[in-house]
Amino acid sequence: MADGPELRADCTRCAGLCCVAPAFARSADFAIDKPEGVACPHLAPAAGYFGCTIHERLRDSGFPGCTTFDCFGAGQRVVQHTYSGTSWRQAPDLASEMFAVFTVVRALHELLWYLVEAARLPTGPSLRAGLREAEHETERLALSPAGRITEIDVEAHRAGVVPLLRQASETARAGTRGPDLAGADLAGAALAGTDLRGASLRGALLLGADLRGADLRLADVTGADLRACDVRGTDLRDVLFLSQLQVDAVRGDALTLVPGTLDRPGHWVAARPAAEP
Repeated sequence: MADGPELRADCTRCAGLCCVAPAFARSADFAIDKPEGVACPHLAPAAGYFGCTIHERLRDSGFPGCTTFDCFGAGQRVVQHTYSGTSWRQAPDLASEMFAVFTVVRALHELLWYLVEAARLPTGPSLRAGLREAEHETERLALSPAGRITEIDVEAHRAGVVPLLRQASETARAGTRGPDLAGADLAGAALAGTDLRGASLRGALLLGADLRGADLRLADVTGADLRACDVRGTDLRDVLFLSQLQVDAVRGDALTLVPGTLDRPGHWVAARPAAEP
């Protein structure tokens, strides 16, 4: 069974897969276009070293999207387990397959992370057993040989997992059910101080929204786009399914409270004086 630490990225045991496998387009998140399967020009060229040469200044260099990417531990799983420590530079003939495997395993690890989070919520025995079974099956798929991984229908597997995750969320929010804002376009919305306890914000677009001081206890933010969302001074400790990549994407400060299982981003600003708006 996967546990928390195995679902956290360990770049020292990877081979820069996130810097090669995905494509990205020139935008506010990325300063350049990069096709899938092509190494980012900022990936160290040394054969045995896979560090980013601008890692300490990614945001200032126009690559904030890199700082909010999370492989959920898929990188080290693929390199160390699936390919027994072999990198795509050492075996270029396996590169395209390795990148495809990484994409699938990353999706499976994301599901595993949600299942682990759901298992922490108060649920009944039947649902708890269903979540545990889904976790075991997802882990089994992620441990498959490379040739089998590329044949996995991730969407079909996800379709079987999502209802369990939704049921776990609904059970946890049953006593404080807030508004249903799933999939809502709330980009730039003025929501400071809003009571969103128990709200469903699954898949909501909250890009640049103002959530300063909002009550988000037991709000479900599964898949919500929180990029540039202002959460300065906001308590995020009891938000459901809040991921590290979402925390890395928001604008927080020293007064923003985060769950103990997540890290505080180093780019968050210092707290403003109380007299300032």
